[in-house]
Amino acid sequence: MERRQFLVASGAVAISAGLPITAWAGAGGDASLTALMDTIFTNNLLINPESASSLGLDKGVRAALKSRLDDYGEGQRVISRALSKKALAGLREVTAAELSATGRRNLANAIYMFEQRLVPERFGLQSVQRPYPIFQQGGAYFSVPNFLDSQHSINTVGDCEAYLSRLAAFRFALDDNGEYQRAQAARGFLAPGWSLDLTLGQMQKLRSPAAEDSGMVRSLVRRAGALGIDGEWQARAAKIVSAEVYPALDRQIALIQRLRGSTRPGDGLWRMKQGGEIYAAALAQATTTSMTPEEVHKVGLQQVAELQARLDVILNAAGYTKGLVGERLIALNTSPDQLYPATDAGRAELIAGLNAGVAAMRGKLAPAFSDIPNQPLDVRRVPADIQDGASNGYYYRAPLDGSRSAIYWINLKEVGDWPKYQLPSLTYHEGVPGHHLQGGYAQLGGEVPMLLRNNFISSYGEGWALYSEQLSDELGGYSGIEKAGYLQSFLFRAARLVVDTGIHSKRWSRAKATDYLVATTDFTRPRSQREVERYCTQPGQACSYKIGHNMWLKLRERAQTKLGAKFSLPWFHDVLKEGVMPLAMLEKRMDERIAERLGGGA
Repeated sequence: MERRQFLVASGAVAISAGLPITAWAGAGGDASLTALMDTIFTNNLLINPESASSLGLDKGVRAALKSRLDDYGEGQRVISRALSKKALAGLREVTAAELSATGRRNLANAIYMFEQRLVPERFGLQSVQRPYPIFQQGGAYFSVPNFLDSQHSINTVGDCEAYLSRLAAFRFALDDNGEYQRAQAARGFLAPGWSLDLTLGQMQKLRSPAAEDSGMVRSLVRRAGALGIDGEWQARAAKIVSAEVYPALDRQIALIQRLRGSTRPGDGLWRMKQGGEIYAAALAQATTTSMTPEEVHKVGLQQVAELQARLDVILNAAGYTKGLVGERLIALNTSPDQLYPATDAGRAELIAGLNAGVAAMRGKLAPAFSDIPNQPLDVRRVPADIQDGASNGYYYRAPLDGSRSAIYWINLKEVGDWPKYQLPSLTYHEGVPGHHLQGGYAQLGGEVPMLLRNNFISSYGEGWALYSEQLSDELGGYSGIEKAGYLQSFLFRAARLVVDTGIHSKRWSRAKATDYLVATTDFTRPRSQREVERYCTQPGQACSYKIGHNMWLKLRERAQTKLGAKFSLPWFHDVLKEGVMPLAMLEKRMDERIAERLGGGA
């Protein structure tokens, strides 16, 4: 199907399917609200086929979605805006008084979700936290190959054919993405020069192999071969890559090279028109608070000082007594017994150690959690062709149908970035009891409609993951100096508050921000610079971790104080079963649960 045919078909289906939304509104009761949310959820899958595959919902009546990619151009923004407005209108017509307490909570959460989806429209953007269509960690060139390899499942001949269809559609995604970037660049929304340089380098790596040796071809051949699925997969995929994908990549490389000279100087959002307003919106969205950049900056400075004092005590106890905290951390980071070999074997050993750490922590969860989800988790290395610009670590959720594991990715470009004492806290953050466990509870759902089960609010989810690093200490997850690893992780997240606001509100340069991060956390310069580059191009998100963590700690301390002997960790953590919510709603819900507990409730 040609691009125009595809867009007309998918857009028409999505919009027409969206028409019944308002018919559900006002019918009353939780069942009607759930039906409305299910309709909205299904409509959104139609315009987000990659999400359908990620969730394992590209089967049965939605099987056609498995042959399609998302729209990476202006069309996605237009259709998403239309459906979001329609969904919001329908939700606002629901009579809250006819709902249960759970229903009212779900309704408020859904309204918040769609209000936030419409925030970027004030600025003509698809996202306030990702304002550039193409950059070192975003764009079709970055996401599609990884998506095809890790989230497009291969089990049948039909899956292989669908893979080829998506591979052929990749050229449209690249061209549409390029055209959208061209239009946004004319408005001033173009990533900083160094980001475009990293982007070009990664595009050229993706483009460099012979077509038959491309990772996009090898992924299909490898997985089809493992299952004995016969077909001329290599020849057919290589033909698509050679004749369609590579020419589209060439066009995008040429475009970014042309645009490179027109990008505005500077690194933060202040370089853009309405940059201050966009950053305020990004910060509010990421933290789900009304904190100003200056308030966030001050919290960061205060918590950096507190955490450095705590690290001082631990390092002294471990025998690292000479010099400032930073100097002692550098000595620890570079100690030979803390480093894996910078070889393929060393990287394999590191990955094996992380998988073993996940398994070990699973065995420690029972005293702190009830009804523990048991979704499989696979630790993988970030693909080499995107590792130059990729984050240091990130998580992909498991599909609802259990057809593949969740994935925790780690960037192993520089093995020296990962001294052994830091790895347990990273595992607990990305795996269990962090993102993987929280995501498992959210997907199991309970009384949470499907629309909300896969929602992600950074301050909630990243705050929980950071809290999990601390909880893991209580569960016996650290040995010896590894405890310094999680405190250094906290220090790193506190420093992010300073750096992110410094870049976007105080006009810090990338170099100044990197210098601060290195001096404060003593992470290696390459690792620190990759982090800073992420904050420059994804404003606000880095602040969600520590702000969210502060709230989780505050609520636990409040519950322990008010409940006394009635407090238990499984009870406190059971709030995860109610799904992701903004921090103000989480605080209100925890106060309600405390009152229920004091009144003799469960």
